[in-house]
Amino acid sequence: MNPSEEFLKHAADCQRMAKFTRDPVSRATWNRMAERWQRCADTFNRQSAAAKPVPRHRRGGSDMQAYREAG
Repeated sequence: MNPSEEFLKHAADCQRMAKFTRDPVSRATWNRMAERWQRCADTFNRQSAAAKPVPRHRRGGSDMQAYREAG
């Protein structure tokens, strides 16, 4: 399970706890915790996408040979 999935699992657990608690203060706390776990998942996904390397095209061997011969 990747970190984003783990964060979303925690968020769902908090939402479940908020649903079943009777105390309004506790419910608000569980809902805030769920929102924070959701933000953690969003942040992880955003940072993971930004960290992925951009694919680069490599020159073939014949291109390099022509470059060496020309220069």
